[in-house]
Parts: sequence; structure tokens; C-alpha cells
Amino acid sequence: MAIRAAQVGEATKLTALCVRSKAHWGYDAEFMRRSAASLRVSSADIALGRMLVAVDGKDRALGVASVIADGTSADLDLFFIDPPFMGRGVGRALFKAAVQAAYMVDARTLTILADPNAAAFYERMGARFLRNAPSDAIPGRSLPLYEYDITFEAAP
Repeated sequence: MAIRAAQVGEATKLTALCVRSKAHWGYDAEFMRRSAASLRVSSADIALGRMLVAVDGKDRALGVASVIADGTSADLDLFFIDPPFMGRGVGRALFKAAVQAAYMVDARTLTILADPNAAAFYERMGARFLRNAPSDAIPGRSLPLYEYDITFEAAP
């Protein structure tokens, strides 16, 4: 497995990965429809260098992450692992790469608005729960908000 920058022509395939990953948790069709915009990988974000992809030896996408920097903080905007590869180290490697990407743009914290099903993963990675916050996709839904402190160890 390797982590690389996403390529502009991959937006559709990476969006499909995000949808598969979200659907893995058993959300109904209406929830998935309402979440569609927040699961979309844009060619613009790829072109800006915000997207990381975990790939296997045949360059097949196993996971995707998006890091958006804002001063000394960065947001883990997207983070999805293809369901067949959950629990196999892909998420851990991709999270570490996302932290390094944030560190490289001088961020000192990484904020994560998490799906409740992913909360335990982020806690295992060392993120700390801050509070519940409004969903950026579905009005009236709240999600756990985490923060990860980026330290010198994150440097490549």
C-alpha cells in the first residue's frame, strides 16, 4: 500500500468510494441522498492538492482523505476507507499521511467532524472529543467533533 496525491481524473471513482464507505454503516436511501453533496470529491480540491489516496500495488484506491488548511488549524474534510479494506491498516496509514499533510502547511491542530461510526477510530488515533457539533450535510443532525494535536513527530 502507498499514499499518493489524488489525480484530477479520479474524482468520480473517489466519490463512489466515499459513497460505498458511508453506505457500509447501514444508512437508508434517504439519508444517503441527503449526504450526497458532502460525499462528493471535487476535481477542484484534487487540483488544489487537498486530496490523498491510499492505493494498492495495482494503483486501486483503498481510501481517500482531504485536508483543508486554515492558518494553524486544518480540517480533515473527507476521510473514507473502502469497506473491504477497513480494519487492515489503511485508515491508520491514511490518517498519518493526512496529519503529515496538515503539518507541512504549518497546521498545529486537525479538526475532525466525524461520523458516529468512526468515532472510536479517531479516538484510537489520538484525537480528543471536543463536543457534538451540527452536521455539515444534514440539518438537525449533530456529530462528534474531534481535535488532533499535531506535534513534531508528525514531521516526515
